[in-house]
Amino acid sequence: MAQHFSLAACDVVGFDLDHTLCRYNLSESAALIYNSFAQFLVKEKGYDEELLTLTLEDWDFCCKGLALDLEDGTFIKLAADGTVLRASHGTKMMTPEALTEAYGKKEWRHCLSDKRSVSGSDIPCCSGKCYFYDNYFDLPGALLCAKVVDSLTKVDS
Repeated sequence: MAQHFSLAACDVVGFDLDHTLCRYNLSESAALIYNSFAQFLVKEKGYDEELLTLTLEDWDFCCKGLALDLEDGTFIKLAADGTVLRASHGTKMMTPEALTEAYGKKEWRHCLSDKRSVSGSDIPCCSGKCYFYDNYFDLPGALLCAKVVDSLTKVDS
């Protein structure tokens, strides 16, 4: 007797982040993750409906290794040595001049150069005052958080 598999019979569905069990269509997965959380924030928590509108260019914001400075809402892309390669407040990128003025060529204040992340990656450990978006399932969350910062900044202006 042949058995068949049905998702309807499953209580829980998990994700295998290293693609050993399946290969993900990352663009569709990212859109699904982003839209699910954005709809929740808009419908259940009253956030701005602009969160539901995305362009293809919005996805350019996403790259592995982004860190969110939890103290000021700045998104930072770090080099392996802990220096800042780029930064943005929300999705608004800092100019090269502003980047140099804010960070210079020194290690970011939350980096601990004598340590490395628990995951063994090349990302320097941080002080606990930041959040690293270091895998493909986190990146839609980074974009959503950046757009929330944009929305909150617009309200404060």
